[in-house]
Amino acid sequence: MRIDQLVPAFHRGDAIGDEAWELRSFFRAEGYESEIFCLSRDRGLEGSSRLFSEFPAPAATDVTILHFALPSPLSAALAGLPSKKALIYHNITPAGFFEGTNPEFARVARLGRDELATLAPVADLSLADSEYNRMELEALGYRNTHVFPLFVDFDKYSRPENRLVHDLYRDDRTNILFVGRIAPNKKIENLVKTVFYYKKYISPLVRLIVVGKTNTFPAYYAAVSRMADEFYLKPEEARFLGHVPDDEMFALYRASDVFLSLSEHEGFCLPLVESWIFDLPIVALGAAAVPYTLGESGMLLSEFRPDKAAEAVDLVAKTPALRKALVESGRRELGRLRKFPREAFLRERISDLRRSK
Repeated sequence: MRIDQLVPAFHRGDAIGDEAWELRSFFRAEGYESEIFCLSRDRGLEGSSRLFSEFPAPAATDVTILHFALPSPLSAALAGLPSKKALIYHNITPAGFFEGTNPEFARVARLGRDELATLAPVADLSLADSEYNRMELEALGYRNTHVFPLFVDFDKYSRPENRLVHDLYRDDRTNILFVGRIAPNKKIENLVKTVFYYKKYISPLVRLIVVGKTNTFPAYYAAVSRMADEFYLKPEEARFLGHVPDDEMFALYRASDVFLSLSEHEGFCLPLVESWIFDLPIVALGAAAVPYTLGESGMLLSEFRPDKAAEAVDLVAKTPALRKALVESGRRELGRLRKFPREAFLRERISDLRRSK
């Protein structure tokens, strides 16, 4: 029996690539033949994957898994296979966030959501990495839906941090951290507004640190950078660092006082988990998947107002008892995530597929 995975683009170090790699290792350890097939891949991954053009015709008893996060020819291909079909949904940001900023991204997002709906009748097993995503699948008519939390390589976070970067940011300023690509759904402009309010009405000793790719939406990045200038935030008060190496990112988590997310759309939000790992308390807008990922941890905002967000950040940063409570709640949620029985879950799902007609 084969259990193969289809991934439109196989990248080293991203969430989908890491998930596919981990699943293949598990399937092989269970005695199944298993490969990752992709349309494109990073250089150096030729020995770890095969192109979809080499995908062998599966038998009816085989299982084929599609990782879905964008439209691709793999969706139609999956629908026509005789094998048992599973889908792992990693979310698609609604097109509305990209209208006027990047029309091509908006077009792709609309196509992706339309394409996702077409697979509901053919998927025998439907997995989502958050309850929010699972409910989205259910609303589209998918059956046999389950939450299968995003794979997290916890060992990675035990590596040393960059002490120079850590010490550079440990000064008298309140460090507000956000990790995520500079994209319209992340509402980076609201982070800027919050820091402006904090500087003007609470304390001038504040610093916004944003870690994430800046080149996906260059016009949007230019706009939020210009906004920071127009709000008289100095370079040391609004730091857009782009993508940084892991050791520097770990140092920034440890050097920060609060993780602030004002994003209006997340499918899971891995940086929330990373904040738990580094004992960084979280203030977040309770939108999309964020409340489901946070569980009983973090301070949730019901709406965005710069005054309320800034005051929440200051309260968390300056109140030891509250900070301790938020850190401890994060540790509990992290413990639940670590204890999720991934292997037992997969064995049960595979067994169900093998029994189904």
